[in-house]
Amino acid sequence: MAEWTEEVTQVAGTNLAFIKGGSGKPLLVFHEELGHPGWLNWHSELAKQHTIMIPIQPGLGKSPKIDWIRNIHDLALFYSWVVRDLNLVGADAIGFSTGGWIAAEMATINPQQFRKMVLVGAAGIRPPGGEITDVFSITARTALGLSVHNHDVPEFAKLYGGERTPEQFEAFEDARTENARLTWEPILNNPSLIHFLEGVKGLPVQIIWGREDAIVPVAAAECYRQGLKNTDVRVQIYDNCGHRPEIEKSAEFIQLVREFLS
Repeated sequence: MAEWTEEVTQVAGTNLAFIKGGSGKPLLVFHEELGHPGWLNWHSELAKQHTIMIPIQPGLGKSPKIDWIRNIHDLALFYSWVVRDLNLVGADAIGFSTGGWIAAEMATINPQQFRKMVLVGAAGIRPPGGEITDVFSITARTALGLSVHNHDVPEFAKLYGGERTPEQFEAFEDARTENARLTWEPILNNPSLIHFLEGVKGLPVQIIWGREDAIVPVAAAECYRQGLKNTDVRVQIYDNCGHRPEIEKSAEFIQLVREFLS
């Protein structure tokens, strides 16, 4: 029996594809800039306690492009509309890379739309003393390689379906094109976000990062912590880990998130 299903839902004035799996209280998952990576071990484990709901970003997969969404803040406003329409206000949320940036922007719009929020290697803030990698000026294969510190971790080969097909490469390029449109200048950050984070109150936040993150430097974790100074925020940094702690430190990641969301 399949662990997950995909369905297209009419919501927020458009159609939006969702990956769904598991049972229990809802957990919204915002995927990264290369799109949804496929159903991985951490999805299976957290689906034992949660109904995982992964909206596929407009312009990717079966979700039609929305031309009037011009940047990540617009996308965050759109997803906030989706949350209201689907009666998901008060759900937990977890965001990866650009998906973490989206979740953070959503929290600045209305912290109460989430019960708890997890940010994993979140883009959105340009850290001092480091640069976010311009993943749009390199190939998708190169960006995928940079995203892990240890290429020998078992799940690395499973990312995006393992052996890449022409259809998957086309999906990569669709995702890169759409996200370049939304995040190109400045690259993968919003200079205003750090200031608006100060207004987030009453929302517990777990920040997770890999110390060897080659996409978003680990210094950005401290920037998020400082920006979220008016709420309960925790930070976990994993050594010998890159941009994907969910696969490089899978067991520790699952335990941490499960305990935080309990």
